[in-house]
Amino acid sequence: MSEKVLMKGNEAIAEAAIRANCKHFFGYPITPQNELPAYMARKLPKIDGGVFLQAESEVAASNMVYGAAGAGARVLTSSSSPGISLKAEGISYIAGAELPAVIVNIVRGGPGLGGIQPAQSDYFQATKGMAHGDFKLVVLAPSSVQEAVDLTMEAFDIADRYRNPVMVIGDGIIGQMMEPVEFKDIGADDLPEKDWITDGAKGREKNVINSLHLQPEDLEEHNWKLDRKYKEIKKNEVKYETENMEDAEIAIVAYGTTARIAKTAIKEARAEGIKVGLIRPITLFPFPEEVINQAADQVDSFLTVEMSTGQMVEDVRLAVNGKKPVEFYGRTGGMIPSPAEIVEQLKEVRG
Repeated sequence: MSEKVLMKGNEAIAEAAIRANCKHFFGYPITPQNELPAYMARKLPKIDGGVFLQAESEVAASNMVYGAAGAGARVLTSSSSPGISLKAEGISYIAGAELPAVIVNIVRGGPGLGGIQPAQSDYFQATKGMAHGDFKLVVLAPSSVQEAVDLTMEAFDIADRYRNPVMVIGDGIIGQMMEPVEFKDIGADDLPEKDWITDGAKGREKNVINSLHLQPEDLEEHNWKLDRKYKEIKKNEVKYETENMEDAEIAIVAYGTTARIAKTAIKEARAEGIKVGLIRPITLFPFPEEVINQAADQVDSFLTVEMSTGQMVEDVRLAVNGKKPVEFYGRTGGMIPSPAEIVEQLKEVRG
């Protein structure tokens, strides 16, 4: 355990990746995540074997990630919303080829160029396949700089364990704010050997890494193989936090920055006699369906709060499965819900 240091979120994520033995970064600048590649540009050339490359485009960067991952390297790319859209084709190739890689999305407002203020409007993009084909990312959603550090380091282990890309998704607040953090040694000791990599075929049969399956029977078999992997991830990797749920009559469901704001709202609401608790998904995929469904047997209603026009709320409603009403409150375009606004919504939900 190291001493705490004060760091900006983007830079803390970059340092966490380096400490997770990531020596390769390929990316392209876009606000509000630019401090992350800038940090990598300063640090990686000083590390033995370290490579930082600002690609000519986001498309090129994602394909460089493909190549490095195929050679067995721990590799990172990062961007913000429109940049992730451009990387999506390459990310589908990475997932289809079953390559481990970590992708950071510091979300900005959209659609289009939108604005550089924080948003959560990329939830659908991150969790519903992102690009063409039947594939899934593991999606981790920190709500503090410290958690961004911890989840980034863990993301590399998850990626290696399942041979699957992992996304760490935050927003402009997570990326830009400064908080004290400490860097823990959390490397896993149960990671599989990378006997599938393309390292020159010295003394063995050559490995082929590819996502192309021209025969429909072969592609179908491959897609069902991927589906079995995603089911295994659902079984093993669900992460969530609950707070004040013991006697809650209303459950707020929120993630990331919005969950932090909701915690303040819960304190204020409870001071006014409203029994409210929080369910905070930490993994957006796999989504904590079971804990939400079980909570529906206890609470009278749910309030989903997001910095969007309503995306995660659809998964909450699916998890609740009609047992109780699920209301929604959102701010969008870079606007941030306040604790007072959430309390007012709770009063309306309570009736």
